[in-house]
Amino acid sequence: MCGITGFFNYDNASELAADALEIMQNRGKDAKGIYATNSENALGHCLHAVVGFVKQPLVGKGALAANCEIYNWEELNSKYKLNARNDAELLAELLLKLLDKKGINKIKDVIAELHGTYAFAYLRNGKIAIARDLIGVKPLWYALDADGRFCFASEKKVIEALARQDALELNPREALVYDIKMRKLDSLKREFFSLGKENKFNLQQNAAKIRELLFNSVKMRIPERKFALLFSGGIDSALIAKALLEGKSKFRAYFAYLSGASEPKDLKYAQSAAKELGIGIELVGIGMDEFEKELPKIVNLIESANPTRVGVAAVNYFACRKAHADGCKVIFSGLGADELFGGYARFRESKNINADCLSALMQMHENDLYRDDVASMENSVELRLPFLDSELAEFALNVPEKFKINGNENKVVLREIGKKTGLQEEIYKRKKLAAQYGSNFDSAIEKIARAHKFKRKSEFLAGLLHNKNLRLGALFSSGKDSNYALYEMQRQNYEISCLITIKSKNPDSYMFHSANIVIAKLQAEALGIPIVEIESSGEKENELRDLERALKIAREKFKINGIVTGALASNYQRKRIENAADSCGLRVFSPLWQKNQELELKEIVNAGFKFIITKIACAGLGKEWLGKEIGAGEVEKLIALSRKSGFNAAGEGGEYETLVLDAPNFRKRIAIDKFEIKSTSEFTHEFIADLNSATLSGK
Repeated sequence: MCGITGFFNYDNASELAADALEIMQNRGKDAKGIYATNSENALGHCLHAVVGFVKQPLVGKGALAANCEIYNWEELNSKYKLNARNDAELLAELLLKLLDKKGINKIKDVIAELHGTYAFAYLRNGKIAIARDLIGVKPLWYALDADGRFCFASEKKVIEALARQDALELNPREALVYDIKMRKLDSLKREFFSLGKENKFNLQQNAAKIRELLFNSVKMRIPERKFALLFSGGIDSALIAKALLEGKSKFRAYFAYLSGASEPKDLKYAQSAAKELGIGIELVGIGMDEFEKELPKIVNLIESANPTRVGVAAVNYFACRKAHADGCKVIFSGLGADELFGGYARFRESKNINADCLSALMQMHENDLYRDDVASMENSVELRLPFLDSELAEFALNVPEKFKINGNENKVVLREIGKKTGLQEEIYKRKKLAAQYGSNFDSAIEKIARAHKFKRKSEFLAGLLHNKNLRLGALFSSGKDSNYALYEMQRQNYEISCLITIKSKNPDSYMFHSANIVIAKLQAEALGIPIVEIESSGEKENELRDLERALKIAREKFKINGIVTGALASNYQRKRIENAADSCGLRVFSPLWQKNQELELKEIVNAGFKFIITKIACAGLGKEWLGKEIGAGEVEKLIALSRKSGFNAAGEGGEYETLVLDAPNFRKRIAIDKFEIKSTSEFTHEFIADLNSATLSGK
């Protein structure tokens, strides 16, 4: 793991590159290098030497700065008759050799041959190309300012500190080519993994294949230097330990936890599993005072006030700090197993487990990978993730769903591997406990927040964050789910820069809420947030195009980095939103995804939302529900009716639609004085508001 940076068309490019390397010096303390073509263009690199010691940028016909682990480098070295001594030299020579023939715009052809994780920048003939591995293990951020100046760096804070621009995370599914003279940036799209048909192998055959792929992945990643393993005693880290032991590797396991009155649940499991496997383990106990002291640093390091992310980051940060003190330069992690094999609780509610696995994998660079990268590299320890090997990921996405979740058991196929490799039942059958809970760091955050008079952890953590989180646009339908999702992201210190509303002419659209959508503009005023509204014909084949058009307008006008959706359970809707956002280079946040629908209803009412039902399209709900404000009593009645009649309690299947009149984040309340009730069938009724009678009043 190294650090790379570059500044192009800046007056003091070399100085900026030097400052960038200083800011992210913990990414590589073994060497620093800067290559400048003139005073306005410079490429920089800081080296974390694990295999050999080769200072970068490497210069030939072009110049390369790379943060890479290319596992098939020897194969490519032989294939192209190169003279590389390691993967960085291989990447440089390969780029030189192939791009000589194909040109820099053919960079996709080069990276298609790479098996590994990487982020690199290649400068040649007045153009700079940047790319990263398809899953996004290696981080890379960039910015293009109003004057056409371009810069990039391994860490977001570099861009924001030196270029004073909002940093954009490079989508792993694209490579960028910047023309220095023309000051123009082009994007080259890349294909991600896709879902095929489930394979026909039985459980034992799938287990054997996954074991082979996983153990090979571990073997490829074993360094020559001293290394460690993040270890909780669960099935993921235990399987990595088994693979390392099979390779006769010497290593120590590390488990960080909050020490104090109550013993963390993962502590005894980590101890007993390490003893069973015959490996040494470092138990890294952190006192409450030390944790509170380090908490602001962790929050700003990962640049997030999300309590889950902060809790997980704490586990990794303290374990890596100890591993570094013990002389380790690399640490293995089981990150990725939950995403690929259905390990999270939300997968139990899934109607399409593999589709949800693909979605989780697609978003890992946004949610988990950057968090863990900066937490480890702050301590100059490189993270290696064998579960995220591309060959393993591709195979895992087509494993039959019943071998991922079966009843109350998740990660079924991994547990089968554990059984076959001789793990004790206590280890391979153990139910997952999220790292932040099993280490007690989550409860510590809650105690500290309460001590500072905060009711919610996220609100307390938001106060520690120096910068706001990403700037988001909210896909907004005027109903309860989109309003509640927006509210949840605001409470995590995300800036909602605009609302994005699609006014569909199709009342039965699967994608967009249509009932009383005209009120969305009034809600935007109540929220004090500008709104982007576009009309859609509602034709199925055009809805995605209309959504992309709206997202592009929001991105250009309000400089948003991502969007928030109120999706609960509809894969049809969520997948199309993700595809549209991905094509626009935007991240997707779905804070309500797979939340229990009955629980969501109760949460919304308890949070202080006031909403009415405006459309009914199911048996079991009569038109007497139209226009009725939903409170705690009505929620209980809705839940009882949904169980009796078989409709979704939260209306996620289109059984009913809602309109929010007031919310904790509304500055004013909406009142509707005139409306009409329209019935089109025995089970279909609609509350149609008279927009001219809708007013805002003080609260």
